[in-house]
Amino acid sequence: MGLILNGRAEDPPSRWLWLFKWLLLVPHYIVLLFLWLAFFVLTVVAYLAVLFTGRYPRGIFDFNVGVLRWNWRVNYYGYGALGTDGYPPFSLADDPSYPARLTMDYPDRIANWRPLVQWLLAVPHIVIVTALTSGPAIASYGNDTDPTSRTTASIGIFGTLVLVLALGQLFTGKRLTGVYDLLLGINRWSYRTVAYVALMTDEYPPFRLDQGDDAAEPSRE
Repeated sequence: MGLILNGRAEDPPSRWLWLFKWLLLVPHYIVLLFLWLAFFVLTVVAYLAVLFTGRYPRGIFDFNVGVLRWNWRVNYYGYGALGTDGYPPFSLADDPSYPARLTMDYPDRIANWRPLVQWLLAVPHIVIVTALTSGPAIASYGNDTDPTSRTTASIGIFGTLVLVLALGQLFTGKRLTGVYDLLLGINRWSYRTVAYVALMTDEYPPFRLDQGDDAAEPSRE
């Protein structure tokens, strides 16, 4: 089974809380910095293990799934979906009571050759996900002779959708369902790509946005 990422939007959302979530999430961001560093190092170890044994170390797999799960809960609460006002737990474990969940089955065997090419097979997905989640920065630098010069930047597709969702909550007190569903779809594509690049599954991610709160297991194509 590939990675399954779900959310359970809670209504009505707070009109104002999103303005302060960045501050409330600082402790999580600090912890996640170290978790992602460990994720990277352990993924390198897992690549070597699969190359020589054909097995992904179970302890590393469970830890990496926990990091993805923690990151998803933070993103769901914060500026990845604004799906809940319930503060995310500090835990790698699955929490059925929390409205954002991420599950993934452990692969019994992974072909020894996959560490050599799987990252390359993921390039189309990486390109698409980068285009959806990142915005190009356009900068101009001023000097003493040109006081009107300034620096500008684009927040990209994902950032624009989050801003629209946040402003919709601010002015209407309701969630813009279409925008929220699209953000869920982009998140699913992103997390599936990360899991595939990390060799946690040999199931190729689908080229699609599975929108809405619940997503079924992606089928092999």
